[in-house]
Amino acid sequence: MKSRLVSRNIVVNGHRTSIRLEEASWDAIEDICRFEGVNLNTICSAIDQRRTGSSRTAAVRAFIIAYFREIVAESGRLPSGQAGKMIPELRKTN
Repeated sequence: MKSRLVSRNIVVNGHRTSIRLEEASWDAIEDICRFEGVNLNTICSAIDQRRTGSSRTAAVRAFIIAYFREIVAESGRLPSGQAGKMIPELRKTN
């Protein structure tokens, strides 16, 4: 399966930038935004504030994976992970 990178402009902590993600990653983070009731800029800013030693794009990809792993953990099928620590904070921003 071939993946195509798609660039999108976002605002991270008040600064305009862009990131390149696969279409599936964009779909996933948009699903997260809808579910959590936050916009893309808000979630990317929250991710960026917590990233250490990785690129912004890598941090977004890692968050997407951690988020969905946390959903599985909440179902009782996987141990709890790091995304769960950020989810309540995102829900408070509404």
